[in-house]
Amino acid sequence: MPTENSNIAAIEARLLTLSEEHRDLDHAINAMTNHAVPDELQLRRMKKRKLLLKDQISFLQRQLSPDILA
Repeated sequence: MPTENSNIAAIEARLLTLSEEHRDLDHAINAMTNHAVPDELQLRRMKKRKLLLKDQISFLQRQLSPDILA
């Protein structure tokens, strides 16, 4: 049975992975927008993925520090 500490460690590891992917996507989006003719479809897909990652990161951060009043 997993302990609370192992759950926290797993969430923190997942947060790190998602944050890295989010940062990498941000760099890729910036690089793509600097092209003379960016691939609009690919750019939209990357932005959508970046928003999904942001939502997942926010969810996991709330798991680590839930509202006290909730």
